[in-house]
Amino acid sequence: MSVALEYHPFESDVIVVGAGGAGLRAAIEAAASGASVTIICKSLLGKAHTIMAEGGMAAAIGAVDSRDNWQVHFRDTMSGGKYLNNWRMAELHAKEAPAEIESLERWGAVFDRNDQGGVMQRIFGGHTYRRLVQVGDRTGLELIRTLQDKAVASKLTVFMEHTVTKILLRDGRVCGIAGYEREWGRFRVWKAPAVIVASGGIGRIYSVTSNSWEGTADGQAIALEAGAELMDMEFVQFHPTGMVWPQSVRGVLVTEAVRAEGGILTNAQGERFMERYDPKRLELSTRDVVARSIHTEVAEGRGSPHGGAFLSIAHKPAEFIKKKLPSMHDQFMEFAKVDITKEPMEVYPTTHYVMGGIRVDAETAATNVPGLYAAGEASAGLHGANRLGGNSLSDLVVFGRRAGFAAAQYALAQAPAPDPEPAQIISAEKEMLEPFALEDGENPFTVQEDLQKMMMEYVGVFRTEAQLLEARAKLQSLQERASRTRAAGSRLYNAMWHAALDVRNMVRIAGTIIESALLRKESRGAHSRVDYPDTSQELQKVNSVTRRLDGTLTVRYVERPALPAELATVLEAKDAGVPA
Repeated sequence: MSVALEYHPFESDVIVVGAGGAGLRAAIEAAASGASVTIICKSLLGKAHTIMAEGGMAAAIGAVDSRDNWQVHFRDTMSGGKYLNNWRMAELHAKEAPAEIESLERWGAVFDRNDQGGVMQRIFGGHTYRRLVQVGDRTGLELIRTLQDKAVASKLTVFMEHTVTKILLRDGRVCGIAGYEREWGRFRVWKAPAVIVASGGIGRIYSVTSNSWEGTADGQAIALEAGAELMDMEFVQFHPTGMVWPQSVRGVLVTEAVRAEGGILTNAQGERFMERYDPKRLELSTRDVVARSIHTEVAEGRGSPHGGAFLSIAHKPAEFIKKKLPSMHDQFMEFAKVDITKEPMEVYPTTHYVMGGIRVDAETAATNVPGLYAAGEASAGLHGANRLGGNSLSDLVVFGRRAGFAAAQYALAQAPAPDPEPAQIISAEKEMLEPFALEDGENPFTVQEDLQKMMMEYVGVFRTEAQLLEARAKLQSLQERASRTRAAGSRLYNAMWHAALDVRNMVRIAGTIIESALLRKESRGAHSRVDYPDTSQELQKVNSVTRRLDGTLTVRYVERPALPAELATVLEAKDAGVPA
């Protein structure tokens, strides 16, 4: 008998995988609905990647500009997403974000205020009005602080520094999950009728990224293996401004708040080059446009000394910069020895966010697998082909709440979850132990590095069919190598073991990105095909959907429901005002 079968599973009504903004908000709502809730997080509580969302949270509360409302926010989100969005999710998000701001304030969030005592809001690219509620350039940190305090007060069970490796099913329904404790290497089994995947993004698949170490596509991979569908995986957002130098911090985020507060982009010739690419919105164009513009300037020989562009806020008073952008001031002083109150920053696009993810129902965040839910960056639909800055944080709380409520209702309506099948637990244990059985296997860190470089080179800001086919061929070799990654020593504190399991997830999800990008023969939002530069009216109607059937990855197009007449009217409306 396998050792794993001797473990008594931990039981609850709802399991939340991930303790970022979406996971914490889901857990809070599920607990408030009467469910017992367990949170499992790969890192420590409070260390989620959400804290890297610095610039603000988009919500049409109209505190600074009374012309703003949910209809304008909905219109901006759809326009920014190049109309590939799940329109119902965009509607719910725009309508419900203001109420989430109120909830956060009741729970202790301290947002920046203007001289009159009202909530301060700033503008980001693609937003018509000043819409982003902010805490300097540390908004994500404040969100996590607030939600963590509320979650702790909700008396949830938390397993920190644990990795989930498999969703357990019985008769086609969720009955729990399997994983291990990262510190000691102990195997774990958790039993529950409902699981919410809120594990974040996939950015570590690329070599240059703003994502923290946890972003290895774990949630997407285990959901795919459990039978869930992924959607729109071709749409990977490259944030226009990541640090370029020194090499050790290449890709670290330079918040859009720098441009929101008046930052100007120039090339090596001193030209404000955004005048060529978007003369109306300039630096506050949408992220896909600014990223492509910087990439083009560098590719055509007008880049900065370290292969980027110059971003300067130094024309603003020093005290203004230190007040509005304290983290950026400290970040550049510490890492690059650059005083941004006096000198320009060097920036270049960095892998930042995936618009695609687990396909969910807009109302409930439910997947096609009974008992499985997803929210936050792990899910897809709201952002379409390109996410607007600031929409991620409000996405987390709006759909985190919906996922938590729906999962709790589902779990409480079920009989207690059935016991996981012993064969599944044995299989999960075997998969976790495989790296130790391969004495002459591959070094997982080398495979991971080769994957990251390949994705950056062939599936980056600009793509061609030839590049994508080359990526597909290279991935076949990487998948075989990943299956042979080894780990030496014991299971205690074993980073090599963790990396071996991570890279297997990474190559699986890299395949969904490549295949979806090959299928979409157009340029739209964050997906730029040099060989198909135009936008297709026909492809605007469909989303790519990926499934694993009988061990084979399949990608197909699924047509979206037509936009209701009342929302079509909202999209056609014109604002009386202009961007502020």
